[in-house]
Amino acid sequence: MSGDDKPVSGDDKPVSGDDKPAGLSSAAWPDLSTPLAVHIVGAGGAGMSAIATTLAAMGHKVSGSDMKHSRALDRLQALGVDVAVGHAAANVGDDVALVAVSTAIPNSNPEVIEAIGRQIPVMRRAEVLAGITARRDTVAVAGTHGKTTTSSMLVLILIEAGLAPSFIVGGDLNEIGSGAAWDDGRWMVVEADESDGTFLELPRYAAIVTNVEPDHLEHHGSWENLRSAFATFVANTPGPVVLCADDPEAAALAASADDAAPSIGDGSGPAVIRRRVVTYGTDPGATYQMTDLRSGRDGCTFTLAHGDEVLGRVTLPVAGEHNARNAAGALVCGLELGAPFSAGVAALARFAGVARRFEHRGSAAGVHLVDDYAHLPTEVAAAVAAGRDGGWARVVCVFQPHRYSRTEALWRDFADAFVGADLVVVTDVYASGERPRPGVSGQLIVDAVLEAHGDAAVSYIPGLNDVVAWLGTELRAGDLCLTLGAGDLTTVPTRVLAGLQRRSAMHDAGVTDPDRQEPPDGS
Repeated sequence: MSGDDKPVSGDDKPVSGDDKPAGLSSAAWPDLSTPLAVHIVGAGGAGMSAIATTLAAMGHKVSGSDMKHSRALDRLQALGVDVAVGHAAANVGDDVALVAVSTAIPNSNPEVIEAIGRQIPVMRRAEVLAGITARRDTVAVAGTHGKTTTSSMLVLILIEAGLAPSFIVGGDLNEIGSGAAWDDGRWMVVEADESDGTFLELPRYAAIVTNVEPDHLEHHGSWENLRSAFATFVANTPGPVVLCADDPEAAALAASADDAAPSIGDGSGPAVIRRRVVTYGTDPGATYQMTDLRSGRDGCTFTLAHGDEVLGRVTLPVAGEHNARNAAGALVCGLELGAPFSAGVAALARFAGVARRFEHRGSAAGVHLVDDYAHLPTEVAAAVAAGRDGGWARVVCVFQPHRYSRTEALWRDFADAFVGADLVVVTDVYASGERPRPGVSGQLIVDAVLEAHGDAAVSYIPGLNDVVAWLGTELRAGDLCLTLGAGDLTTVPTRVLAGLQRRSAMHDAGVTDPDRQEPPDGS
């Protein structure tokens, strides 16, 4: 099937014989082929909100609850979802046939107790997601980082190609304003989360692996177990599997994977899937090679070639070589699914990004603010490099470590992550539900940086209020203020921007800001 062919309806997908999707046995996921009344416990969370949005669009009767009011609940209510603030047994309606819960919901939750008492099935998010993805030919996007951006790019490429994909991704696409949609096309794009091993459970036909690094070892038990899980993910995907040749672990997966796989087609023409294992990147041995990669403040460009055939130039309006690789992975997967190269180029040329992925938050007083979800060493290094490529006078970086377990395991790996930043502040750890651990704080990361780079300008400022005050004093015209982390550090740019706007207004009025201390000459 070419990109110009009419896409096969999702209801006509092949689901028998060798073409059956990998993942859980069909007995382990709900049958969502006919309308059900589904209640979502924790519907305000990003993951469960996306599930609720998709189920409602599929035609199911959806209700939900959460502990506090949020914009996510407002959006669900606008879609016709019956939402409640607070958890109570009465929220589980008389007609509810399935209750879905997030991992944060304990068995002691009154709605879970009510469901169990009425013998209503209670399923985890991963199981319900598996039921959703079983209704489409699903592309599962996996990897330690880059999943959300790569998934979002692939969605837009498939939309541009007229393939009307459904999707559930980890952030709101700026072009669409949502992280989930249900459409009529054959394909579905979903993030495959390795944090708790559930990426192995998703029914899928195709996959992308952006990279593999040691993370979530508290679940997997060891680095070798995590590697093994990714190997299983690749081996059990019928194809195609698109892997980054520039990442050593993903390249090793590609080298060891079996190239034989069944084709997926509707029988009326050539099969969509042309090969099983496909690689991309700047590596000369990649199936699809990126050349002449350039990155700057306004974005990046590269040329993509398939063997001896130069396909063309790709322009991406978001910065960072890591984003260029994400774009290449999405584009290559799109090509393998039948999207024309021209559609991929057009979609990527207007890619507006995803919330909290090198997100431009505003500028004032000559200072530009960017916020990014980066919280692993490689992610931080990539974000800092993207900032350095932008040509700002200084890169002022604030990093919030995420989870005590991750900080304890990885703090030494941050030693070189901030190379390229002129000033670095590390805050205290964002707990994300974990209990503090003795001796584990942001100071560990500061120590690692200073041990490797004794002259680095890096400081430990635990509290966010103090960080905002420090930035208000330190930032000056020409700076990039880069906030990095997966926690509540994302509130800082808004507060800093307000202070900078106040400073700028007072400067224009000829008034000195009493809260600002000008740095000495030459600082």
